[in-house]
Amino acid sequence: MFRSALRTLVTHRLRFLLPGLAVVLGVAFVTGSLLYSQSSAAALDGGRGGAQADVSVRMEPGHSSGDERTRLDDRLLRRLRDLPGAAAARGSVEGSAHLVGKDGALVGQQQPATGVNWVPGRDGTDPRYPLTAGHGPRTAGEIAVDERAAERAGHRVGDRVRVVVEGSARTVRLVGVFAAEDPRTATGGTLTAFDPRTAQRRFAPAPGTYAQIGLTAARGTSDAALAERAAAMLPAAAEVSTRAENDAAASALNGGDKRTTLLLGFAGVALFVSTFLIATTFTMLSAARAREHALLRAVGATRRQVTGQVLTEASLVGAVASALGYGLGIGVAAVLNTLFGVTGSGGGPAVPLRLDSVTAPLAAFGVGIGVTVVSAYLPARRAGAVPPVAALRTGGEGREVQGPAPLRRRGIAGTAVTAAGVVLLTIAADDPNTVFVAAPVLLLGLILLTPLLSLGVTGFLRVPLTRLAGVRGTLAVENARRNPRRTAATVTTLMIGLAMVSALTMAITAVNHHAEQEAAARMTSDLRITAVDFGEIGPDTAERVTEVPGAKAVSPLVGATLQPADGQDDLTVTGVDPGTIREVTPLTVRAGSLDRLDDGIAVTTDLARERGWQLGTRVTGTFDGAHTRISLPVVALYDGPDAVTPALVSAHHLPEPTVAQDSPRIDSVLVEAAPGRADALRTQIRETLDNPALLVQDRADVRAAASAGTAPLLTQVYALLSITVVIGCLGVVNTMGMAVHERVREIGLLRVIGFDRGRVGPLLRLEALVIALLGCLLGLGSGLAIGAAAVLGQGGLTLVVPWSQLAAFVVATALIGTLASVVPARRAARVPMLRATTAE
Repeated sequence: MFRSALRTLVTHRLRFLLPGLAVVLGVAFVTGSLLYSQSSAAALDGGRGGAQADVSVRMEPGHSSGDERTRLDDRLLRRLRDLPGAAAARGSVEGSAHLVGKDGALVGQQQPATGVNWVPGRDGTDPRYPLTAGHGPRTAGEIAVDERAAERAGHRVGDRVRVVVEGSARTVRLVGVFAAEDPRTATGGTLTAFDPRTAQRRFAPAPGTYAQIGLTAARGTSDAALAERAAAMLPAAAEVSTRAENDAAASALNGGDKRTTLLLGFAGVALFVSTFLIATTFTMLSAARAREHALLRAVGATRRQVTGQVLTEASLVGAVASALGYGLGIGVAAVLNTLFGVTGSGGGPAVPLRLDSVTAPLAAFGVGIGVTVVSAYLPARRAGAVPPVAALRTGGEGREVQGPAPLRRRGIAGTAVTAAGVVLLTIAADDPNTVFVAAPVLLLGLILLTPLLSLGVTGFLRVPLTRLAGVRGTLAVENARRNPRRTAATVTTLMIGLAMVSALTMAITAVNHHAEQEAAARMTSDLRITAVDFGEIGPDTAERVTEVPGAKAVSPLVGATLQPADGQDDLTVTGVDPGTIREVTPLTVRAGSLDRLDDGIAVTTDLARERGWQLGTRVTGTFDGAHTRISLPVVALYDGPDAVTPALVSAHHLPEPTVAQDSPRIDSVLVEAAPGRADALRTQIRETLDNPALLVQDRADVRAAASAGTAPLLTQVYALLSITVVIGCLGVVNTMGMAVHERVREIGLLRVIGFDRGRVGPLLRLEALVIALLGCLLGLGSGLAIGAAAVLGQGGLTLVVPWSQLAAFVVATALIGTLASVVPARRAARVPMLRATTAE
């Protein structure tokens, strides 16, 4: 039976080509996802290991009962150096530092753009960052950077370079370039090293302190023992951890498992769609080889042997496809590496691909063979059920020996499952997590119902297609209705891809719309100055902008938190310029006056009602980052935009910003321009600040920036779903190609009664168009339902249907489905008439 299966595979190799290709694509996706994810995780782990190569024990300041952080200062560092079993001790501080390239733009990813302290040993080098050129920074006017950052920026040792620190751009001299094995450089960031005093002044939690102290264990001392001795010298609130604990915590946060799950989820969808193509192929082949199977039964083969032969054929197809898929998967991993980088979100550097994984080849062959065999199981059972007497029948080739089972039971099951999906989608409007269950249930129900739906929809299309294309339209519809199960399997491959694309597009469109509306509501002035992500606005920014000609009014918005002395919940306040705030943002004063804001606090009417405050009530408490209590009277009750609610104070009441995350921060600077000067003022402000880490935006810029962040995500999702669309096209090609093989005699008879070659091809293309339109209808309908449920489940989002994009998807799907039939249609038109009319 194995030799028979092998001969069949060789004989019908062209028929197995397309289902095999679908398996190749699915396996390549799985293999590529695994190889890329494992390589990314290895790169991050290697970076972490290099950055902390000599750190056996790490200490960080915790919070004491009084909510004050433990101080890690120079005195403690000297004591730790003398600790028994400690070979070395190093204090570290770090903060945000953005390197500017020769082109005037910021270098690398901004989240991990980090400034660190250079800690030289006796030889003047820092063991964390081995120098490759120059020397370490020694004064406030010198820096050293990692070699990848220097290369991207186009800088060399000795150049005058710019770096943005504490919200201001400074010019310094590049004196050193170093190698760095660090997760921040691995994810596309930059490392800028400053001399110890400068780094402490800019990044330390307090003067003369460190954010972290690392100990290196001497030979013969375990990390755990050294950690225990260090903990005995520190307050109970301090956090002490060993190298193993740090590595475990960092690995849990790198997101590699989530990225792998997401990619494998898309691969699973592609493989799921492949099952329909494979099942359709084996079903059609079993029907075409019914007499062959009957002859096997007649000469003594059992049902199990015939079934086993078909499954063996499927196993061989799966094995060959898995081997090819694994090879192609290496290329897919390279593409994913380019598309996502090590960060998983795009923009980061690529990582070296590791091809020594055992998991990837095992998964490739397990998935490839398993999916193929499972998909071919039911056709194999039907092949084994062919009775021996069927070998005596004539005209059996290409036809089902036993008629297909009625669609009644499948229709009942499909109706029930679809109804359950609809109910779950209704629930998802209140519970958004339910949509992850509702979507597959709805799609499964539609898959079961598709044979019946295909009969209904094609019946509806018969009249318009007959009017448009005459008898060809009628024949195309009847051919699509001839075998509703086969049509349904082909339709499903198109439906799933379009449903997912439509649902995701609707969800992202709603998110973009909400972000644009929210950004427009927060934009209350002509211009707004904000920092890039993970950047800062310098404390002198508002003052410098005030001096620019054409700036009518300027006010910073400083975010802070007030901890009330009476034990009520913390209060979010915004520090502003009392003299200009009413000119840069619309405020409606309900009681009191903002003229006294210099000496008081203004609160919204809702907040006053909630806390029982009125004019004259004194609000007493402490601002984060300050140690002195302040008491301010309520001088005004107002209503205004969200950006300046629920309370306003004068910015001079707030403490100076510090490195601590909970200290006040300048969120933005609002600027009102003189009439007709907004565009010119925006240009002048950019030139005056000369800081690429600051964005000067008008209303149009703010709206565009609000939705720009999702564009890369949507592109990546479309790229991942493209595999599913390709498999859907293969399904159309496969169905139409095998239909041509089955209907050779029918095509010949059409030629006899007057159909020339120019009319046979369009007939098959019309049939493919009918199938594609059915897939579009089901995919678009289910996608709209799933997307609407996902959007309505999020309370703050508004349902927005992107009709133009959805229409483009429908046109593209219909066009792709039709184009996929071009080659089979051409083959049909070239069948010689005499051979066709004599075929069985």
